Amino acid sequence: MTGNHQALALVLFSVFVAVTLGITTWVSRNRHGSAEEFYAGGRLFSPMENGFAIAGDYMSAASFLGISGLIALFGYDGLLYSVGFLVAWLVVLFLVAELVRNCGRFTLADVVASRMRERPVRIAAGTSSVTVSVLYLVAQMVGAGSLVALLLGGSSGAAQAWTVVGVGALMVIYVSLGGMRATTWIQIVKAVLLMGGTIALTVLVLARFHGDFNELLRTAAARSGHGSDFLVPGLRYGGSWTARFDFISLGLALVLGTAGLPHILSRFYTVPTARAARRSVVWSIGLIGSFYLMTIVLGFGAAAIVGSSAVRGSNAAGNTAVPLLALDLGGGADSTGGTVLFAIVAAVAFATILAVVAGITLASSASVAHDLYATLRRRRADAKPYSEVTVARVAAAGIGVLAIGLGLLARDLNVAFLVGLAFAVAASANLPVLLYSLFWRNFTTRGAVWSVYGGLVPALLLVVLSPVVSGSPTSLFPGVDFQYFPLENPGLVSIPLGFLAGWLGTVTSAEPPDEAKHAETEVRALTGAGAV
Repeated sequence: MTGNHQALALVLFSVFVAVTLGITTWVSRNRHGSAEEFYAGGRLFSPMENGFAIAGDYMSAASFLGISGLIALFGYDGLLYSVGFLVAWLVVLFLVAELVRNCGRFTLADVVASRMRERPVRIAAGTSSVTVSVLYLVAQMVGAGSLVALLLGGSSGAAQAWTVVGVGALMVIYVSLGGMRATTWIQIVKAVLLMGGTIALTVLVLARFHGDFNELLRTAAARSGHGSDFLVPGLRYGGSWTARFDFISLGLALVLGTAGLPHILSRFYTVPTARAARRSVVWSIGLIGSFYLMTIVLGFGAAAIVGSSAVRGSNAAGNTAVPLLALDLGGGADSTGGTVLFAIVAAVAFATILAVVAGITLASSASVAHDLYATLRRRRADAKPYSEVTVARVAAAGIGVLAIGLGLLARDLNVAFLVGLAFAVAASANLPVLLYSLFWRNFTTRGAVWSVYGGLVPALLLVVLSPVVSGSPTSLFPGVDFQYFPLENPGLVSIPLGFLAGWLGTVTSAEPPDEAKHAETEVRALTGAGAV
């Protein structure tokens, strides 16, 4: 990249960081230190505000950079990520949004523990939530590193590493000082910027082909190096039966995983009522749906205009397809328009990453403090009411350090693929226990604990034994081979295991189900009576 690209993009980065730090500072001066303020922003956001914030939380680096890159490299098979992420919201809307808002207070564990013995359930659910959050954070870190490495020359490993460290430091500041209120406003600003940038790029791509989407697809196929195979299933997931099962596994994880993501569930607690939570989801579906339709245009546009080989040459995983597309649409590397458009897109992508990591870090620190700390250590009678919030701030720093380390390790993997793994763990460990708690009258404490660990442990173990970690040139550790599980995504095996473990734990439990508590939970879930 030229000096103009670097200077302008860095100025825009700095403006966004300055604005968000200003929001955080302003919010921190007006907070009163309560758990409700830190975790839920005082439950004062309107459905529209929360809908934009949910969209900002969900439309991550994986969506903007990773999915478009996968479409640019693999055509139809990359498009399947867009479809999976979008369809997942129907599960959230119809099954969990309103019920979770009625039954919980701050975290996933609140919903499950309302009718179980709290200690084992909170420890299990808290552990699972932190694990999913860290996996999701790693994807955002990798996206930030790829973006700034491209900006500073495309091959600067040091720049990539320092970017990961910088993003980690900023997210700790946002969460520690501003809590949910600052994080929400950052996500709203980011959602507006991202939608604006995506709409502009989509219009420019379609204008290049005079609005003829068929011509766009034909050109993309011609420049992909794969011909007509680019537009039909099988380029990434159809080469063998293993690849086909991998696709089924990925689809299950994407469609079912969203309803188990801690940072998405926590957003339902920032509105005053369950009805507002449901309306928030309707707002977010409109924004998210239109966004994912546009990523399809951007992905095929990158293949048609930039070329799949050029995208792969810049970044093997395809994470830089959209910035390269913006550069070309603006007039090329040496043009003023190309410089401006590239810098705007790079700044929007960086804003996307900062906003998403703040939301994920807040959710995971809430799990550490509200579920793990509050359960493992009984409070003294004279403890200050905001001590749990203090623990959450410390936890945010610890989670930031862990995410930085893992982000440096996984920097060459596609961000959409990394998020697919996080979704698989969420669908395996969090979704079964959530659905059982809401809908199964005879569900017991043992069933809840077994359900979480029965999905979490196999999911993580199968990832370690998969081609993602070893056994191939693109693995995390290409020099060793302990690959015993053939699929890259564990969802096909680990999701049924989570449901099976919950059922088995319940039917073998000596503890009788508490029908009175289930009845109370059911009434509260469906009517909102007694909701916080």
